[in-house]
Amino acid sequence: MNRRVFLSGVLVIGTTLATGTAMAFDLFKNKDGAGKKADSFPYELTDEQWKQKLTPEEYRVLRKNGTERAGTSPLNNEKREGVFHCAGCDHPLFSSEHKFDSGTGWPSFFKPINDEALGYSSDLVLLVPRTEEHCANCGGHLGHVFDDGPQPTGKRHCINGVALDFKPAQA
Repeated sequence: MNRRVFLSGVLVIGTTLATGTAMAFDLFKNKDGAGKKADSFPYELTDEQWKQKLTPEEYRVLRKNGTERAGTSPLNNEKREGVFHCAGCDHPLFSSEHKFDSGTGWPSFFKPINDEALGYSSDLVLLVPRTEEHCANCGGHLGHVFDDGPQPTGKRHCINGVALDFKPAQA
């Protein structure tokens, strides 16, 4: 391989990554496909306010679309009845009734608590189309949804544990 072919390949890959990243964050899409700008949510804070409110890891995941290391969340082993809320804005997202062990290292659910809890957008950052999930209230990045989950939905909502706060049910 000569230098010209190598540099052309790097340019194509770099352009694809940049385009995919821009597309992934350009439009926040609701489940019904209706678009909503990513900076327009019921619960909004400035970037500085988010930095003060969240831990550095929560900020990295929720506000900068990061991913926590697999297997590091204590919520992987959470078995009590209760509700998982957005760590950024306290919006209810998932019920413990819908949690399952996917073996992936991240808390996984086969459906959200209701149809209005989450928003969706296209994610092409890894050059493979994925569906990114956001909190519908604050726009915080939660994780991704895949079509390899259990019935009755066949979905696997693979969520960063650091993006969630668990609230046990009252006894």
